[in-house]
Amino acid sequence: QVQLVESGGGLVQAGGSLRLSCAASGRTFNRYVMGWFRQAPGKEREFVAAISWSGGRTDYSDSVKGRFTISRDNAKNTVYLQMNSLKPEDTAVYYCAARRSYGVTMVGYDYWGQGTQVTVSS
Repeated sequence: QVQLVESGGGLVQAGGSLRLSCAASGRTFNRYVMGWFRQAPGKEREFVAAISWSGGRTDYSDSVKGRFTISRDNAKNTVYLQMNSLKPEDTAVYYCAARRSYGVTMVGYDYWGQGTQVTVSS
């Protein structure tokens, strides 16, 4: 069982930066693939980024590639999402999630946080 708590969301102007954090409970954090997803009003939840157990593999959606960076600190049971050059279309609730095997689709992510709001003003 893994419990996830996101933090770091807020209001930022276009072009600005935010860093989201996701703290995980449990002593087996380093056995989980971690992902970030987001859901904008009226839209389906979508994949943003994923990182393997060791951090050696990462994947990003095309819409955030080159602007966002996912990382993890297994000693702190925390995964991060550094978001730079933010755009108004990045406005959404951002969720972190955990799964055992590597994947970038929502299916297979068994544990989810409650989400944190990111709002980018133009």
